[in-house]
Amino acid sequence: MIFKTLLIASLTLSSLFAITGQEIAQNVHDRDDGDNSTAKMKMILIDKNGKKRVRDLKTFTKDKGEDKLKLMFFLTPADVKNTAFLTHDFEDSNKDDDQWLYLPELQKVKRIASSDKSSSFMGSDFTYSDMTSRNVEDYRYKIMKEKKVGGHMTWQMMVTPKSKKTIEETGYTKSIVFVRQDNFVIVQALNYIKAGKKLKYMMVKDLKQIDGIWTAIEMQMVTKKGKKTLHKTIFKFSDIKYNQGLEESLFTTRTLERGL
Repeated sequence: MIFKTLLIASLTLSSLFAITGQEIAQNVHDRDDGDNSTAKMKMILIDKNGKKRVRDLKTFTKDKGEDKLKLMFFLTPADVKNTAFLTHDFEDSNKDDDQWLYLPELQKVKRIASSDKSSSFMGSDFTYSDMTSRNVEDYRYKIMKEKKVGGHMTWQMMVTPKSKKTIEETGYTKSIVFVRQDNFVIVQALNYIKAGKKLKYMMVKDLKQIDGIWTAIEMQMVTKKGKKTLHKTIFKFSDIKYNQGLEESLFTTRTLERGL
């Protein structure tokens, strides 16, 4: 009787999800996220005492076939002005994404090594690895349940890396992500950090359609240890424009050195 009850429950759960975790992840990856885009970005860093530091940036993105190019320039304040960041995000999971950081005080372009990609991006709660998209085939996906987030139904999924290499590069041993069912946007995530028994909570606070493309207007990442908040980062985007006809030649280390 117990076995029969468990079997019925298992079959009911299986039929509840007409889609697999792998299919959800692929749909997240494949959804239209725009091309040839420009935006203004505000990075707000908040320490454990509530003290804020605000940085203004200009961002550029372009698709290159299946790959994505991203360029970011820091405009203010003075201590980070002219710092620039470039990413070549490769679709092929066998290729390591290329990232470079230009430091104006040293007048030098620094290549970000794979071993450094789990470290903080410019003092934020986002890592260098967070600044690229995850390769679908590098992870395993398990649908845990359906849950409403912000008034919208989501799939709650457990995402685990397949290799130690991925754990080392991202710094995360596993993640719980919430994917909106109507548009395949990840609106929340809980990342388990490899070192220090800390957790990172990512949340999209504002999501809008611009030119038919679902676009994150505001998102945040909060680092916690237990119930204690250690640090918070907020990204706010404005003046977002798609289809800007950006040249591929813009996304080079020479542009980092030359500046805007």
